[in-house]
Amino acid sequence: MADLSLPGSSAAKRTISWPRVPPAVAVAILWVVAMLAVAILAETIAPYSVTKMDLRNRLSAPGGAAHWLGTDELGRDVLSRLIFSIRISLLIAFGATAISAIVGTLLGFLAAHFRGLAEQAVLMLADFQASMPFLILALAVLAFFGTSLPLLIGLMGFYGWERYARIARGLAISATGQGYASAVRQLGAAPSRIYLRHILPNIASTLIISMTLVFPEVILLESGLSFLGLGVQPPMTSLGNMVGYGREYIGSAPWIMLTPAAIITLTTLAVSLIGDWLRDKLDPTLG
Repeated sequence: MADLSLPGSSAAKRTISWPRVPPAVAVAILWVVAMLAVAILAETIAPYSVTKMDLRNRLSAPGGAAHWLGTDELGRDVLSRLIFSIRISLLIAFGATAISAIVGTLLGFLAAHFRGLAEQAVLMLADFQASMPFLILALAVLAFFGTSLPLLIGLMGFYGWERYARIARGLAISATGQGYASAVRQLGAAPSRIYLRHILPNIASTLIISMTLVFPEVILLESGLSFLGLGVQPPMTSLGNMVGYGREYIGSAPWIMLTPAAIITLTTLAVSLIGDWLRDKLDPTLG
């Protein structure tokens, strides 16, 4: 009777080997998960309303029983504003990164499929986007059209799309020359099915790595715009918005600015660490 436990047997036991996560990356993942949980549960865990003022406790130092992280110049609870700021900043960052990835990937696929004039037009737009300082362009658009959350997310969505377009174009051209794409085409599959069902899954890992690299840049860009007064407007608040208002009290109440600044630094660092680790794991050229 055959021994089913032998390695050559079809019923041999298989063990799943999980990738080893470095301690720094594990901490980064836990931090990002915690920030997402705070953003989702903001209304539940925030002790006060984001606009509630307590003028008798203006500029209270952190550590009090009523206000753990102190209050700002209007007596608003810094912890509550920080929690809602994390929600708005992550909403902008995730929305803008998703828009950028979708637009860039679609344009890259169009360039790879039609080639010729369409490809040159996409590459020309990508070169223009890369050569134009995005912060100056964003300042001009927001100053002319005004500031609103949908406009800000849409505008930030145009940041970094040229990276996805170049990656998607190059990988799509390479994939179309391989056997699986040609075989599906010969079977009569539509171009949309070829790109979305067969090519996209094979280049998804590279696109995900690019998203983790663009995500912290979007957070910093939004923070810069809010710091300059052209980002999120009151009564809403964001991390950059808190830093902008807190800079006037850096000498008398530094906790107003330092707390959101620390959140920005740690979040961008965490996402960057995760992106570098994913690149090492998913990029076959680094294996």
